[in-house]
Amino acid sequence: MASPLTAVRSEWRGAVLVCGRCSKKLDGGFGKKGRRPLAKVLRKILGLKPGRKAALGVVETRCLGICPKGGVVLVDSRAPERWLVVREGADVAELAARLAP
Repeated sequence: MASPLTAVRSEWRGAVLVCGRCSKKLDGGFGKKGRRPLAKVLRKILGLKPGRKAALGVVETRCLGICPKGGVVLVDSRAPERWLVVREGADVAELAARLAP
């Protein structure tokens, strides 16, 4: 009989959790034209491979419970004690440099 738990290998060195509810409220808010969700823009700027083959996971979650006006809540699992609020139109390249694996 197979074990009910199976380990799956991943290349992630950490995960960035991005509040999906905040992203929906902004209806994008990031990228060149300000129309893309933060998670998608971060994945592109960081040049991450898809899924578990990436060096860092960027995961859009359900509500994280802070709900700032005009911003998206982000949590880096490598520094879980410090949550970030990324304001609409913020320099995502600067944020990506801080988050780079």
